[in-house]
Amino acid sequence: MTKVLVVDDDFMVAKLHSRYVSAMDGFTVVGVAHSGAQALNAVARLRPDVVLLDVYLPDMDGIGVLRELRAAEERDPARAPVDVLFVTAARDAELVRAALRAGALHYLMKPFERAALQEQLRHVAAVRARLDDLGEARQEDVDQLFGSRPAGSRDLPKGLAVPTADLVERTLRAHPEGLSATECARAGSLSRVSARRYLEYFTETGRAQVTLRYGGTGRPERRYRWIDHGVRGRT
Repeated sequence: MTKVLVVDDDFMVAKLHSRYVSAMDGFTVVGVAHSGAQALNAVARLRPDVVLLDVYLPDMDGIGVLRELRAAEERDPARAPVDVLFVTAARDAELVRAALRAGALHYLMKPFERAALQEQLRHVAAVRARLDDLGEARQEDVDQLFGSRPAGSRDLPKGLAVPTADLVERTLRAHPEGLSATECARAGSLSRVSARRYLEYFTETGRAQVTLRYGGTGRPERRYRWIDHGVRGRT
């Protein structure tokens, strides 16, 4: 379960974002804060995995909050690091640059659709899980985590998104025996239609293999298995 702290000075916006998070399988809101001081205190007490952080807060800006969090982690090596996703109306390029340098995983600008926030949260959870699973990282692992793949290697057909493709890939890799589209959707908290689209894309590009399994109904069920070519194909 991924624990999320929501930080926004607007009570209604914080409530809305909390609803978005609570609607997701595998995520729970552990607290809400409306100022920088409240956010720092809540992180220390509640130890969330992810903080949804606004830039504009009444006592200090979100960049300062993130810097304080990183400083606290350096002072206490036993303190579990928290990942930060900025959710803000701030559009100044300098603020975006500052957020990146301070260690934010992403910067999502308001207004946005619920699906945009949920997709970014799934991506953050997938990154955290991938890091937890790694013993010794390979360059292709690092490239995926940092988003530094060569130009064109992340290109996807229209309508497909990289974070979701990464999630489906990770789900298949975790089930080497293979999954149906329904099982993949359930494991990745996706709709069956969405999971099927990504599975078919991976099959068409040679990253996944599909086999037919016949059940009691007599109708064949398509099952997908990730193909590891030694050096991973990338979306």
